[in-house]
Amino acid sequence: MGTRAVLVDLPDLSTVMSWHAALSASPLPGQVDCVAAARTVLVVLDSPRAAKDAAAKLAGFSPADATQSEPRDITINVRYDGEDLQEAAEAVGMTVDELIEWHTSTTFVGAFGGFAPGFTYCVPEDSSDKALSVPRKATPRTSVPAGAVGLAGEFSAVYPRQSPGGWQLIGTTTDPMWDNSKESPALIAPGDRVHYRAVDTLEEHAEQDESTATDLPRSRPMLRVDDPGMQTLIQDLGRAGNGGLGVTTSGAGDEASARAANAAVGNDATAAVLENIGGMQITALADSVVALTGAEAPARIGNRRIPLAMPVMLPAGKTLEVQPAKIGMRSYLAIRGGIIEPLTLGSASADLLSGLGPQPLHTGRVLRSQFAPTTFVDNSRLNPLLVDRKHRVNIRVVPGPRDDWFADGVAPLEAQQWVVTAASNRIGLRLDGVPIERTTSGELPSEGIVAGSIQVPTNGLPVVFLRDHAVTGGYPVIATVVHEDLDILAQLPPDALINFIAVDPDTLQPLQG
Repeated sequence: MGTRAVLVDLPDLSTVMSWHAALSASPLPGQVDCVAAARTVLVVLDSPRAAKDAAAKLAGFSPADATQSEPRDITINVRYDGEDLQEAAEAVGMTVDELIEWHTSTTFVGAFGGFAPGFTYCVPEDSSDKALSVPRKATPRTSVPAGAVGLAGEFSAVYPRQSPGGWQLIGTTTDPMWDNSKESPALIAPGDRVHYRAVDTLEEHAEQDESTATDLPRSRPMLRVDDPGMQTLIQDLGRAGNGGLGVTTSGAGDEASARAANAAVGNDATAAVLENIGGMQITALADSVVALTGAEAPARIGNRRIPLAMPVMLPAGKTLEVQPAKIGMRSYLAIRGGIIEPLTLGSASADLLSGLGPQPLHTGRVLRSQFAPTTFVDNSRLNPLLVDRKHRVNIRVVPGPRDDWFADGVAPLEAQQWVVTAASNRIGLRLDGVPIERTTSGELPSEGIVAGSIQVPTNGLPVVFLRDHAVTGGYPVIATVVHEDLDILAQLPPDALINFIAVDPDTLQPLQG
């Protein structure tokens, strides 16, 4: 799957759980994450060489059966008011009342986490009930509300937060699926028995604080946000290795630009920076050294223009004004000492899909920094922006893992120029063009995906997942973007044009024929 992941097809869910338990307990060399799904295990590695070695080792892998912990009984209160309730009932040949009766009388079992923090795929405990299979929406919604109870294929689950999704929505709950303050933050763990109970009214629950302020370094107020523009987020290199919790890596969309900004001011590469779309205004509360990278966006302090990817002094009381980008999409601002924020699972990154990490910044938000790092780098490297003025790019992809679901494999993906639509965001780029035709019908069991996965829903229009992608997805992935090209995708605005080029995962040379 791309150049840094291996997707393993397995015969059934019990085998998946055995593989996942074994690989989680004894990771392969270079293993970053391991994601269980309905019929697959996704192993994410830190390099192409590690991925190639993992594929060879997994070909002969035979784990012992997983040891299951003592299951708990979890009851979830549901008001059956979902907008797809009638459609879902008709799809399985039931009345609405019959579907509700089936859902509330069936004991489900937590199978695996995925898609979002606290989103646990549940299957009927009695295998005879698995004959009930609910088709997904032909076109996934761009926004499903938090607490929506959904069905898809053989699974039932609750959306913990507002997010995109293609499941049939049958009801609503206010029971919290995720609590970051707990040692086991997901309400439903694999193996737990789940019971849905019909109710007329729902209890209100207090909002959960998604961040923890433990072990933060000493810091002081350094910057104030006067205007966040269209969107300003705090990002670092993300929270890798939590796919089993349904938590994606997230992190800076254009990682190379974030690294360059930190290098310019002498920070470690992992320091948190600001990621901005549409320009911003930031005022220094104390003398600060900052650097701006990423999109080619004019910036000035007073009447002084500042260069990209170079350290500059922002004196106390002075304002840095960054204008909307002329080339590219996202700008990155680093401050010497880094931005200090409470951490969620070891990262300060804002994940827009899950809601983990700090919320988008607002006017008046004060940002803190360490007093200073111990080193200072006179960085003279060029800004690493890799898109041109016309926003037309070539993106390398590795075919599969599900290219055999489509007529002529990846050829239809390569044969045309795709347009980035305005519905795109950090979760993914939604593309417009001539729809790609499937030759395989039916539903694909949900399986792990990575940043760069090109998923094709039933309508045939691809979605290229970016840093805030879901951990799992239920539409076939026709190809996966080469890891090194992900930064380019993060810099593409609406109406940008993409040509996909299929390459060999080992040589990165274009495939012939």
